[in-house]
Amino acid sequence: MSLKHLKIALVCDWLTNSGGAEKVILALHQLFPKAPIYTSIYNRDRMPGFENAVIHTSYLQHMPWAKYKHQLYLGFMPSVFEQFDLNAYDIVISSSHSCAKGIITKPETLHVSYCHSPMRYAWENSHAYIREYEINPFIKKMAPFFMHKIRMWDRLSADRVDYFVANSKHIQNRIYKYYRRTSSVIYPFVDSKNFKAGNQRENFYLAVGRLTPYKRFDLIIDAFNKLGLPLKIVGTGISYKKLAQMANSNVEFLGRVSDQKLCELYSKAKALIFPQIEDFGITPLEAMASGCPVIAYSKGGGLETVVDKKTGLFFQEQNPLSLQGAVEKFETMKFDPNVIRDHAETFDRKIFNEKIIDFLEKKWETWQKEMAIK
Repeated sequence: MSLKHLKIALVCDWLTNSGGAEKVILALHQLFPKAPIYTSIYNRDRMPGFENAVIHTSYLQHMPWAKYKHQLYLGFMPSVFEQFDLNAYDIVISSSHSCAKGIITKPETLHVSYCHSPMRYAWENSHAYIREYEINPFIKKMAPFFMHKIRMWDRLSADRVDYFVANSKHIQNRIYKYYRRTSSVIYPFVDSKNFKAGNQRENFYLAVGRLTPYKRFDLIIDAFNKLGLPLKIVGTGISYKKLAQMANSNVEFLGRVSDQKLCELYSKAKALIFPQIEDFGITPLEAMASGCPVIAYSKGGGLETVVDKKTGLFFQEQNPLSLQGAVEKFETMKFDPNVIRDHAETFDRKIFNEKIIDFLEKKWETWQKEMAIK
């Protein structure tokens, strides 16, 4: 059944910096360019690609520092999404890893939520989030009570979703664990046409991402301090100062780089280091689309993209010694950039688009039949 004549809206948590979730909402915007986007906060300067989108924001848009530190307003997010009026739409697609799935729709509206993760800071990561993030001591002491309320809202709001799509089998399991809901897996994508498999590798390793505690850049730096091998780090974040202080001279921080520069780094690096437990992980796909092997921790979404000893190498324990051993083993191995790229192309955007459209068409047809019976 065609979606052409349906009124569709998109919802996402925030549009303040570019990451995997933001790339998915951009892809959905390009699939449905007439669909307005509802979000809590939008930073136009940091989010290229949305210039022609109709974007509805909340009152948080005008709060101090909101465009740069949305974390300050997490406590307000549940009520923000409940206030959006979405009664005019046939289908609402939420792209959510926080509160966007908590929108309220009328009974006739189909709500599909593309879930990047149940709220990370509310469930199994809540203790680490409170312990590791540098926040006001009073707020840190009160945080467990705040998280209790957030958890209850998060669980209840999951029942407002008609169909869940998980971005990986890892997240599919978490959706069932915390929400007791089944879901379908549609993997995120890599724009493989934007990357080229470089055959001339240079003598450096690469790490890419937001410099936040759960990304485990501290583990990478600790291992490479001992290895003494050249390491380039791309990204910015709240942990920069701490990480810079612990790094030896063989570690270079590049900060935020252009897409063109990042493609160049992927095509030249010996390997990408990926030590975190990620929901899925777009970064390894971008590296592999450039023919760059990935040294990854053997848990989470990385298990669904990296093929051990073919497109990269796994290490078994999330500690510097285990990573160090994997890098030393990697130094004795050879990988074919073209084989690595061929694997990455199985996650191309074209495949993502086809699966999303097919899923929505089938669910809308089923939904219409169910509504007719009721």
